[in-house]
Amino acid sequence: MKSTTMSLALAAAFVAASPAVFAQGAAQATAATKAGTPSRMVLDNSTRILTTLETRRAEFTKNRAALRQFVSGEFNAMFDRDYAARLVLGVHGRGASDADVKLFADALADSLMSRYGSSLLDFNTKLKVRVKSETSLPNGRGVRVSSEFLRQGGEPVPVDYFMRNTGAGWKVFDVMVEGVSFVQTFRNQFDGPLNRKSIPQVAADLKAGKLQAEASTD
Repeated sequence: MKSTTMSLALAAAFVAASPAVFAQGAAQATAATKAGTPSRMVLDNSTRILTTLETRRAEFTKNRAALRQFVSGEFNAMFDRDYAARLVLGVHGRGASDADVKLFADALADSLMSRYGSSLLDFNTKLKVRVKSETSLPNGRGVRVSSEFLRQGGEPVPVDYFMRNTGAGWKVFDVMVEGVSFVQTFRNQFDGPLNRKSIPQVAADLKAGKLQAEASTD
């Protein structure tokens, strides 16, 4: 997968589905967008974020600190960072303390925002997304919201969101773009460093820029 597509997908986690065109029938679309459902959350957040990007585009272009603050706030609101970090750590996270997982989660998020946050400015706010379905994951692990990016002059890009109810609402813990999972991509990327160093050491390397979260699978 090209890094530009993956960059787009990172931003897609924030602007997933607005305005949206539902593929399912009217009754199913209505059910999928009832208040409190993952699809509804995606729609509501996307509308707000796209509006903010458009109205503050000039400001964000000149003031990257303001953009970073905005992106980080939305990322923290929508992502279950610590749970996603445990999934990325995989076997290396077994028995790890919550404090160590949080160190890694914070460092990973900071690396992602630093590397890809500005890609939000490249978004065409007329982008449309087709929400195709919302299905339950096995063993009550959450739901999968399947969608497609509809871009002018380009082929649709399939984007799936894996979400779980944290008790404080639905949050994203993985995003799959064209069949490629972010969790799996980062798990593969950090397996080597985590074989050689402890979780806090890898987190420190991420913070220092010695390692970077690289969304490309090229």
